[in-house]
Amino acid sequence: MIIKKRIEYINRYREIAKQFSLSGLGFIVEELGLDEFLSIPKRVLLRQSKNEHVEKSRGERIRIFLERMGPTFIKLGQIASTRPDIVPHDIVKELEKLQSSVPPFEFEAVKKIVKDSLGAPIDDLFSEFDETPLGSASTGQVHKAKTVEGDIVAVKVQRPNIERIVRNDLEILHHLATLAEHRLEWARKYHVVEMIEEFSLSIIDELDYTIEASNAEKIGKQFTEDETVKVPEIKRDLSTKEILVMEYVDGIAINHLEELDNAGYDRTLLAERLANAMFHQIFVEGFFHGDPHPGNVSVLKNNTIIFMDFGMVGRLTSEMKGHFASLLISMMKQDASGVVKAIIKMGVVPDDVNMASLNRETEKVRDKYYDVELSQLNFGEAVQDVFKIANKHRIGLPQDFTILAKALITLESLVSQLDPEFSIIDVAEPFGHILMKEKYNPKNMVNRYWSDLLELGDDLSDVRTNLKDFSKGLKHQKLPVDMEVKGADDLFKKMDRVGNRLSFSIVLLSFSIIMVGLIVGAAIAGQTTVIWSIPAIEIGFVLAVFLFLGLLYSIFRSGRF
Repeated sequence: MIIKKRIEYINRYREIAKQFSLSGLGFIVEELGLDEFLSIPKRVLLRQSKNEHVEKSRGERIRIFLERMGPTFIKLGQIASTRPDIVPHDIVKELEKLQSSVPPFEFEAVKKIVKDSLGAPIDDLFSEFDETPLGSASTGQVHKAKTVEGDIVAVKVQRPNIERIVRNDLEILHHLATLAEHRLEWARKYHVVEMIEEFSLSIIDELDYTIEASNAEKIGKQFTEDETVKVPEIKRDLSTKEILVMEYVDGIAINHLEELDNAGYDRTLLAERLANAMFHQIFVEGFFHGDPHPGNVSVLKNNTIIFMDFGMVGRLTSEMKGHFASLLISMMKQDASGVVKAIIKMGVVPDDVNMASLNRETEKVRDKYYDVELSQLNFGEAVQDVFKIANKHRIGLPQDFTILAKALITLESLVSQLDPEFSIIDVAEPFGHILMKEKYNPKNMVNRYWSDLLELGDDLSDVRTNLKDFSKGLKHQKLPVDMEVKGADDLFKKMDRVGNRLSFSIVLLSFSIIMVGLIVGAAIAGQTTVIWSIPAIEIGFVLAVFLFLGLLYSIFRSGRF
């Protein structure tokens, strides 16, 4: 089994190297050293990279590579497209085009997965089951069926062995990311290992349908009293990690505008209800649908909004909601310093960040929107500008915030299609003010400060413990001090050079003294004894030369002369 797995890994590495080359990214194979590791001749890389992709942008090449590599890589690209704070904008735009639609797998495999997962044959659980799927994606496909109780349902079935395939690919990707950080400056700059680890967790979660079922139920509970929004009911008794069964809802996709018009729907009302539903999830509940694209949002009679597919969701803590409200209000007021403060509070700011440059970038964004009416503000573009600032200054924003921003950009696009005159900012503003009131509510402030005080108490306790340990170490003259001196490597190299040059000078001087001594001694002795009849000068000279040359070689080889 170990040998078989190792062979699979080597073959997968070869496939990755091949597709890098065929996608016009062959230089990455050489930079990572995969050509040497896999014994791939450079002429093969050069021949493969000379194709129709060489004139394409880096984003296009990456998208083509991911599409060719299959489910894991496509999912990775789709998740990366939600992180414009750490992935350059031009690459994000291409990753957004990734489609996970693939040919469906055979119905015999569906029956086997249902039986293995639910413990009974498919005919015992469903009175009807359409063999042709409604849709097929990289990790699973959906079939329409009828339960033995007579309920019409949608059955989502995971692809055979998909989890094993994904986990193997993620392990390889982690190794490649580690290799890249050791070899490439840009990989270290973008912390690709952390990115792969973060994205891997999201991909693995999406493969567990019980998590998606819980997400759907949680969002469904948010609208139990709201008849304008519907979430399909989950059939828990028929759902497992590999199978998800939910109520089948036959609506019109929200971007099928002609169908909506022919059916007599009010598009402005739909835009308003969709925006309100999303902002209720975000600002009030703090738990929201993370991917409200047209395929996941439909419309039923009475202008009811339907949300589907809850594989990606976002969560906002009270603190994060407050930071986002501050960002939103600052953007509305064209307050550049407020935007900077909100970004800094939300993100992980590098120690070497240039605050003057950060403020200048934000001032440019403020000037860009200074005279724009609130109702005319392009929210998506404004958020993208914020992401560009974060990306440029390497400010890592929380994943949930980037999911939020992506969801809002998608929301704005849908709303503008439904009604070009509709502004989601007008709908968002009241929610933003509610959040600000909640943030500065005296009761909430007291609770927040009390929590901070308790945390401060814990910190002071830790300080006392550390001081006690320090004093004990001082008393016994044992202090475990770990110091990092900036530029220490350069200093040590210079000291090595000085030491080597000093050694060289001493040896040269010693060599000269020995030679002079031998010559003088030979002259005084006058070659009258047996000892002096031995060619000592010549022998000593040869030995000294060899020692001298050996020392020189070791010094020059170290590169620190």
